[in-house]
Amino acid sequence: MSSRALLLVNRHARQGQKGLSEAIEYLKTLDFDLIEESTEDPKHLAEVILRYQYQVDLVIIGGGDGTLNAAVDALVDTQLPLGILPLGTANDLARTLGIPNSLNEACKIIAYKNLHRIDLGCVNGKHFFNVASLGLSVKITQRLTKEVKRRWGIFAYAATALQVIWEARPFTAEIAINGESVRVKTVQIAVGNGRYYGGGMTVADDAAIDDQRLDLYSLEIEHWWQIILLLPAMRQGQHIHWQSVRSLQGQEIEVRTRKPRPINTDGEITTYTPAHFRVIPKAIAVLVPPQIRS
Repeated sequence: MSSRALLLVNRHARQGQKGLSEAIEYLKTLDFDLIEESTEDPKHLAEVILRYQYQVDLVIIGGGDGTLNAAVDALVDTQLPLGILPLGTANDLARTLGIPNSLNEACKIIAYKNLHRIDLGCVNGKHFFNVASLGLSVKITQRLTKEVKRRWGIFAYAATALQVIWEARPFTAEIAINGESVRVKTVQIAVGNGRYYGGGMTVADDAAIDDQRLDLYSLEIEHWWQIILLLPAMRQGQHIHWQSVRSLQGQEIEVRTRKPRPINTDGEITTYTPAHFRVIPKAIAVLVPPQIRS
């Protein structure tokens, strides 16, 4: 029996235009009855999902992590299963879930119908899949224009990060977790729900998107060049073992700063400190490769 699916594609995603027709044709051969919608502005995705929620069995989203983040609140509200076509630059959620960048393979995974419930992070009422952070990552997000990402792809993250790092200035924050509070001087605080973020960086070496916890790290370095030394370790999540990195885990975290600081959720600036983070276990169902079982 065919599945009725709402297919949403961000045409501004790095591979959005060329990937759309290919994905549509292949999904139809896999017996999907598609309602096709595309948007110039991912902020409209939530209202489209809510409009079609009683007409479809699942939502398939083609785009990157920012596109998925724009839809996440509506997915929580409707509890429709999510299929992912990784058409963005970084595709960190797809990487976390083991979904390959090949569109044909991603379509096959959706057709296999292996549902797995994953956790979500939530900060000040805004859900996120991968990471919410403040400090360096916000400055990188502010400089990573659509044009830069479209032209340079994954290399845009590294190039922009290097530009930002040498300007890094520490700020003071208070972190409350597990009944304790600590005051830190840091250049970055990141709170991870998933495993990958920022184009393949790893939150922590044992992080998973269904471990029902948040992983926090704080980069408490004295000199900007120390970040360069940390970068290789950050790819594998080994940075949490460095002396200059504070690593904490919990289900609820509060971060306060002297003045409101912007917070980046899955690559989009969506809220400000003071921030209350929490994990929501098994929040939504996602279609994943068969080796990942619920």
